[in-house]
Amino acid sequence: MLLAIDVGNTNLCFGIYDGGEMKGSFRLKTDPDRTSDEIGLFACDYFRRFGLDPEEVEDVIIASVVPTIMHTLANAMMKYFGREPIIIVDEAEAGLKLGVESDEHLGPDRSVACVAAMARYGAPCVVLDFGTATTLDALNAKGEYMGGCITAGVKVSADALSSKTSLLPRVELARPEKVLNTTAVGHIQAGVVLGYIGSIEYLVRLAKEELGAEDCKVIATGGLARMVADNTPVIDVVDRDLVLDGLRLIYEKKQAEQ
Repeated sequence: MLLAIDVGNTNLCFGIYDGGEMKGSFRLKTDPDRTSDEIGLFACDYFRRFGLDPEEVEDVIIASVVPTIMHTLANAMMKYFGREPIIIVDEAEAGLKLGVESDEHLGPDRSVACVAAMARYGAPCVVLDFGTATTLDALNAKGEYMGGCITAGVKVSADALSSKTSLLPRVELARPEKVLNTTAVGHIQAGVVLGYIGSIEYLVRLAKEELGAEDCKVIATGGLARMVADNTPVIDVVDRDLVLDGLRLIYEKKQAEQ
């Protein structure tokens, strides 16, 4: 079995693969103060609870955007699974081809998501990841990375609004029935949620224009992908396991090349 781990700013997402089949997945809140024992025991408990054997894990592969947790996480994998993890650090490690020049590297999570999107849905395509931050990345018809953008996630925006004002409450992230509301909660939901969806539609439209591919597929992943996709026609596919499956694909390619 392969254990794939997507380390995000909010959650550690674990995926257990037996060949190409995902046998299970689970999450743990990202906390740099956790010990390697806490992470390792939590992961092993999940395996045993669902009838899986931790000793059957042959390899571990990780994509992370949280450097401060990596030493502890790697130690947990070695201590409890007996495997030194393969760590994807950028687009080169992920095997993502670039169609544009840049002095900076693309983050590992975004690189892995692009690799998975191209493999599963073809190119050209636009990949949206609705996490703590929201990212948009675009691949041309050759499967080359052509650039992207980052904006604050909808939860970050809502939290900032309530924390920086004295009278505005925290609200549920749900789509209101209309823009013109009569309560504080309705006002915030309309502005934050509908405004966010509108910004995503605008960014996708511009990305397609710049790619010169109006009919390219738009793939969404991340915790809030379903909420956005259910309220806009611009998203074609929601794939919650896109990064985890990308890690599996990258691992299989690396094994085949050895």
